[in-house]
Amino acid sequence: MKDSLNPAQSQAGFSGLKVRVAGQQEYDWFDGQMGQHHYLGAGRAVGDYVRQVVEVEGRPVALLVWGPACYALKDRDLWISWSAPQRVERLKLIVQNRRFLLLTEKGQSPNLASQALGAALRALPRQWQERFGYRPLLAESFTDPEAYAGTCYKASNWEPVGRSAGYSRHRADFYVWNDRPKRLWLRELVPGARAQLRALEVPEDSRCGLLAGDSGVLPVKHEQMDSLCDVFRKAPDPRDSNTQYRTGPVLTLIAMALLAGRREIAEIARFATTLTHPQRRRLGLPLKKGTGGFYKVPGYDVFYQVLTRMDPEAFARILNDWLASRVGSLPQALALDGKMIRDHIGLLTLAQHEDGAPQAVAVYDQKEGTERCEQTAAVDLLEKLPALDGKIITADPLHCQRKTARLIVEKGGDFLLQIKGNQPKLLQQAQGMDSLKDTPFLPTPNPATDGSKPADSMPFPSNP
Repeated sequence: MKDSLNPAQSQAGFSGLKVRVAGQQEYDWFDGQMGQHHYLGAGRAVGDYVRQVVEVEGRPVALLVWGPACYALKDRDLWISWSAPQRVERLKLIVQNRRFLLLTEKGQSPNLASQALGAALRALPRQWQERFGYRPLLAESFTDPEAYAGTCYKASNWEPVGRSAGYSRHRADFYVWNDRPKRLWLRELVPGARAQLRALEVPEDSRCGLLAGDSGVLPVKHEQMDSLCDVFRKAPDPRDSNTQYRTGPVLTLIAMALLAGRREIAEIARFATTLTHPQRRRLGLPLKKGTGGFYKVPGYDVFYQVLTRMDPEAFARILNDWLASRVGSLPQALALDGKMIRDHIGLLTLAQHEDGAPQAVAVYDQKEGTERCEQTAAVDLLEKLPALDGKIITADPLHCQRKTARLIVEKGGDFLLQIKGNQPKLLQQAQGMDSLKDTPFLPTPNPATDGSKPADSMPFPSNP
């Protein structure tokens, strides 16, 4: 039987809500409640898994189950705008609300669902970190649009971002069509989680949740890898002629590692080790004698020699020409970002917002202050691009420069540049505009007249 609240507790306020993690001795009771009252049953505990109990004055009023996120969701992954390698590495930083059950009679406590869900979300990051050693950044959940409107998710500031494809996992067939697509909801567990999931590095308290990249996860398709290798085979080899690894495969591995977000020589070497043997054979890497089919990959020393001796301008030009030949036209939104590979090479990338795929690259030697710095490289890269009609270029505060902004506008594009202390007057002006109650772009809604939620509870995306 579900528990009942007294009349006072059944009203709008539940100020005494407390959220705790169910102890192991409670699992049978917890799963029994789910099996008896939840339409999906108790489910099965897999991976990192947390059972939450929401209480009022020591009495349980709601149960929630959190577990691993779906491996791939098109709408979620587009919303985050992370690459396939980032998704594989950071998937554990997303947790899924697998079950949510109220232990009260239907209609008895109309505000309990949203308040219990909100309290559970506030407690979850800390509880998860105490249990598993890392802090999750994002929560996902599904509702059946034919049966539930998702009102409590809306009230708890979850964002509907699309629907599932309508498949269910099956033991024999892995996935089978169920003809019932579910509505997908996402909720940031920390401010800026969306940007942190696709950033170069995740927050320190989330790093223990990172996974090693799966073998064979490449930033390009096999046919594109073949094409890229064909191009780099024609490049001069900066090493001695007597080399075990040919220049084409080595430069292709470096290019693919850079496209996958690797920025350290050690990371490039580790990326090479994740290639499957069919992929190694396809690149033409050498066989190890006496192993019957074991293809070797270059180690740290090989990549170090090539990176420190090669002509970085020629490398960037070859990669740029190849990228240009594979893309028919530039997408609508592009991000400009530069990263140093140790102290040897700086790589500036103009990448798609949707999936992180690079569209153009340039090299530099320092962040700023030299003739070949990142700021100068950005201007050179933008000057070589075709017309930017209808395109939006985003960049960090380093590129908040008059020359860069003017060049984008002259080519017909728009820009969205971050502002920090390097532009103190502009920053002060922007902060002054931000303090205004109303702006022409995001006017504050009036709940009394239009029925919308207050501005501080509206789920605007953290990045365009």
